[in-house]
Amino acid sequence: MFRVDPKTVTRWAKAGKLTSIRTLGGHRRYRESEVRALLAGIPQQRAED
Repeated sequence: MFRVDPKTVTRWAKAGKLTSIRTLGGHRRYRESEVRALLAGIPQQRAED
């Protein structure tokens, strides 16, 4: 969704930009509302005409 490396999203969580929830298997889960809010702040790429 963010079109960045997964490690970048992990760094964002450590920096407090996203809240992560750890599963028993060690995976991270992020709240949909926070993901959408962060995506809303990222300028969308425009297709060149």
